[in-house]
Amino acid sequence: MSMTPVEIPEDAPYVNALLLQMLRGVEEVLGTHGLNAVLRSSGLERFIGNPPPNNLEHDVLAREYASLNAAIEDFTGRAGKGMLQRIGRASFRWGIKEQAAVMGLAGIALKALPQRLRMRAILLGLRKGLMDVVDYGLVDVQDKDGVLVYTDYACTICHTRHSDKPACHLYVGTLGEAMVFATGKDFRDFDISETHCKAMGDGFCRFEIRER
Repeated sequence: MSMTPVEIPEDAPYVNALLLQMLRGVEEVLGTHGLNAVLRSSGLERFIGNPPPNNLEHDVLAREYASLNAAIEDFTGRAGKGMLQRIGRASFRWGIKEQAAVMGLAGIALKALPQRLRMRAILLGLRKGLMDVVDYGLVDVQDKDGVLVYTDYACTICHTRHSDKPACHLYVGTLGEAMVFATGKDFRDFDISETHCKAMGDGFCRFEIRER
């Protein structure tokens, strides 16, 4: 796959179902009052009590998704990294229950596969789901020397954001819960690190997944 970065327009559209998935995760972790607070602080008051529909229309913007991530980090302070990882795990679980097709996981037969192939199959499912529903989506999955490498060239979590350190904590949580789904293990059995981040000026957001 080409290493050419994907240049996303600032006002690029995003998929209703994916923002809804995140909102459900935020509500599970921060509660309704916490959700409403971060919606206000990110300028997304229109979603208070009125979440986007669970469909593949594009009534939201990628930068709004990113702004919500930033607002949660600001709202939760030093706990922001851990909170966003929890939200990522919760949003994945909600997505599995309510949006299996959107997640690219409908019909994936895992039981017959060895554990390593199950882990890779889930990541490939996420890749397919994202690239199917996001026009500019571009994701690569590799297994390199026992390390699963997941690279998103069009990450919306850090779209329009700038940081001196990796910012896609929600993604880390989502990938961790994907490994739980694939293996039945605890998320703490996996070490997931973001090695590159578009918010830092890199051309992509790259994650390494290792079993502890």
